[in-house]
Amino acid sequence: MILTFHNNCFFYSVSAKALGVATPRKPVLSVSARKIKDNAADWHNLILKWESLSDAGFATANNIANLKISLLSKDKIELESSSPASDKNEEKPYPECNKELEMLCEELQATLDGLTKIQGKMEKLTSTTKGICDLENYHYGEESQRPPLFHTWPTAHFYAVSRRLLDMYRKELLLKRTIVEELAHSSDHDLALSYLSMWLHQPYVENASQLLLEGMLLETGHRTL
Repeated sequence: MILTFHNNCFFYSVSAKALGVATPRKPVLSVSARKIKDNAADWHNLILKWESLSDAGFATANNIANLKISLLSKDKIELESSSPASDKNEEKPYPECNKELEMLCEELQATLDGLTKIQGKMEKLTSTTKGICDLENYHYGEESQRPPLFHTWPTAHFYAVSRRLLDMYRKELLLKRTIVEELAHSSDHDLALSYLSMWLHQPYVENASQLLLEGMLLETGHRTL
């Protein structure tokens, strides 16, 4: 109760606590729950950055493939029109095209470096989640009844989801690294197109990845039903 004076009159103000009225409060998350929630948001942001970089990388890879195919076509035309005495194995110099190809390869390598950094951050998120699981195991020991950090997911399920997502992107990164190493050296038109298709469709990133991510965001409160 607080006594105040205003316009020559005394007024009493009573707090909600004094009246026994409960003030709505936001639930206070534990340190582990808060970290898991932050990790879920980080997974979302990292996957968005991955997709953006992957799209940019595809545009660069497409330019490399087109330029390489163009060079191969020029070589074929010149080879067919050359005299029999000319050396069929002689490489035809195209300084401008080769310089452009070199720049595009550097650009694609920079994209791969960016994807590598993102995958490294995914590794750290998964490691952090494992640490939270280990801490919970130490705290509860053999107890099977463990309260969920949020709604229904046990803590171990967050780790299982993180591990599965990490495995997808780890394999996809290895595939993209192979494409970066081989694309500019490919002398086969169909093989170059296959590399492009693999980069675009990301075969190791399963369709279930989006469902796993959305489930994690929903469980931690980042998404609402």
